[in-house]
This record gives sequence, C-alpha cells and structure tokens, in this order.
Amino acid sequence: MDVSAYIEKAALQNVGADVVEKAGSFLIQIHQALSASTADADIVWQYNVPELGEGGSCSLFGQLAAEPYDLLQTMGGNKAEVLSLMSAVTRITAFYRQNSQSDWFGIYQARQVNEGRALVKLAYFGAPSRAEFPLTPEFAAMSNNSSVGLSGLGRIIHDVQAYVAGGGEYYTCDPKVNAEACLPVLASDGRVLGIIDAETFRQNLYQNDELALMLAVCIALSSIL
Repeated sequence: MDVSAYIEKAALQNVGADVVEKAGSFLIQIHQALSASTADADIVWQYNVPELGEGGSCSLFGQLAAEPYDLLQTMGGNKAEVLSLMSAVTRITAFYRQNSQSDWFGIYQARQVNEGRALVKLAYFGAPSRAEFPLTPEFAAMSNNSSVGLSGLGRIIHDVQAYVAGGGEYYTCDPKVNAEACLPVLASDGRVLGIIDAETFRQNLYQNDELALMLAVCIALSSIL
C-alpha cells in the first residue's frame, strides 16, 4: 500500500503533497533501518501497567499494578515468528523515538486474548499505560484506540482540552497530554491489523513531518503485524 492509498483508506483529511513525499522518505529509512540492523533488538517482554479503576474501564494514573504485564505469555512464547515480530516493532519504535518529539508512543496488534479481541501493546516508550484495549463498541465509545481499532479510521486530536470541551469522549492515561494521534495499521484489503498511538504534552504537534513519520510507520507495520 502506498502513502496516498493509506491516507484514503484511513480517511485522513487535508494531507498535503509535502507530507506524502516526506512519508515516502521516512518509509525508505525505516526499511533501511530494519534491514541494516544485525544486533539483537532489546525486546521488552514484561512492562509495568497502571491499576485499573472499577470495572477495568479506566487507568489510575500514577498507581501501578502489583504485577507487570506478561507479553510473552500473551504472545504464546518466544517462537521464531514471535521473535521476528517483536524485533521489528522494537526497532520501529526506536526509529520513531529518534525522529519524533512525542512524549509517548505505542504499537498495538489486534489479536485474540482471553476476554475477546483486543489491541495488545507490543512496544512503546513513555509513561506506563494499559496493555490491552478491548475491541468492543462499548469501549470504543470512550477510547480513541478502540475506536480506531474497530473502524480503521484515523483520529488526530490537536487540542485535547478543546476536544473534550466540545463533547468528545477521551480516555485519559496521562493528564498532561495535550494532543494525540491514533492511526490504524491496515492490510491491503482494509482489515485492521493494529494501531499506533502517539501523545504529546504540547498542542498541534501531529502535522507536517510528525504526521509523515506516523504514516510511514503505519505502512511499514502493515507487512509486519
């Protein structure tokens, strides 16, 4: 899938030709980074997560659960295909971090878990956040991640406070976040393979080169997730 086709499928609005061109450049760099690296990626198999509130609907910011999330168990062990996947998403996360001003970023794969289908966080940087987002209409009503994971349509919020004041539902993981971009990872037939989510403490970050970088990451992940 090329950049223009992705933009159309994800229903992103007002993406200029300069962003499309820059995304293509970033995509080449990502593929080069994936193919050039010979060292083992620093895969994180367990990570801290916040305590969840009553009913498990919201994260309690700053309160960590007693036990870390065991990604190795969720993925079914460190089989060759799992290692390949995790190595790739870890390297892409590192590339994103080197080229973005985001304060938080995560790559999620849509997969079956014990409670049903969910977005599972495979790699990230930033503050601890929940590991799984249920792919249900109920959760999608309050979570950008779940909404994008179900619809396959991107969502960019340039000003969180203005968005909430205008009646938008928002799942708050970190109260300092002022802008968020959540984009789907799509197969060629439009199926949602996962999402990426980026957050920042400043407003209006996710445009121009920052948006181009996210577009490139989504397209690269479409052949990995």
